[in-house]
Amino acid sequence: MTLTTPDKKLLGYLLGTAVGDALGLPYEGLSKRRAQKLLGEPERHRFVFGYGMISDVTEHACLTAQAYIEAKGDKAAFEALLARNLRHWLLCLPAGVGMATLRSIIKLWCGISPQKSGVYSAGNGTAMRAVILGAVVEEGAQLRELVEISSRMTHTDPKATFGSLVVALASQYLMKTEEASPRGYIEYVKSSLPDIPEELLTRLTQMLSSLESNEDTEAFAQRIGCFSGVSGYIYDTVPVALHAWLSHPFSYRAAVTSVIRCGGDTHSTAAIVGGLVGIAVGEEGIPKEWRDAILEWHYDREFFASLARSLTVAYERSPSVIRGVLLRNLLFLSIVIFHGFRRLLPPY
Repeated sequence: MTLTTPDKKLLGYLLGTAVGDALGLPYEGLSKRRAQKLLGEPERHRFVFGYGMISDVTEHACLTAQAYIEAKGDKAAFEALLARNLRHWLLCLPAGVGMATLRSIIKLWCGISPQKSGVYSAGNGTAMRAVILGAVVEEGAQLRELVEISSRMTHTDPKATFGSLVVALASQYLMKTEEASPRGYIEYVKSSLPDIPEELLTRLTQMLSSLESNEDTEAFAQRIGCFSGVSGYIYDTVPVALHAWLSHPFSYRAAVTSVIRCGGDTHSTAAIVGGLVGIAVGEEGIPKEWRDAILEWHYDREFFASLARSLTVAYERSPSVIRGVLLRNLLFLSIVIFHGFRRLLPPY
């Protein structure tokens, strides 16, 4: 399969998201101190015998991409297709579903419309579906409409929508430029979102100040209150992830490991950071030993390459995201349960 430059950027995004997700997953929910004692440095996959597996973070990016491809530019169709994908995804018994997302999909199954299925939450689950939209949608108004549709389907707090828009604009910015200037990115956000909430703008201003003073991401996370780890609150997740990306915009290894070391919701933050840096550095910029150690028979390199190609060829059929993953999810769940019991044991 011959890949164009946009294809290569999108493949970098998809692989970067998957690898970051897989690297961060074993550290999920652990404080910085506990993670260091139990697992050590995030320099290799630690999910199962030196291999990694992806979580709902990567899956939701793929589900959103598939809905976007099949909708063929129709907003109503995108909404219906994304709702369908989420319903079918839940039937495959994914592990670790966020409570807001779970409740929303159950409401979808009960016949509640996608416009009313969301619950009031400012969790970061919507951000995972937004970054891919920013990478494929060029027009600002259309991007906002699609992110709003995706966000309100599961999270109705406006903070979830605005936080998702900010990370979507990060991927859109990267698709349009070869640079990664912190001040240039902030100006891009301000011009694209003139109604950005003051709380979020303050966080972004703090982030810019931190970057310009060469503060590392761990120190910045603590300065905004994430002492034990980055929470799932989207106004914590977004600025910390963006800080890691802008600190190391062309070093995948440095960016992803720096955000995992912050602790907390590590697979979400590492997936966001990995995807953004992946756009800039492409497949070859992601360490080969990390790419090759993803234990997935469905979400492999060829799947991601096919999906990337489908996103840039008008109305081309997308590869299936759901087919064949039920058995995979049962294996994944058993490994997650093992990790849960392992965390009960020393060292503390």
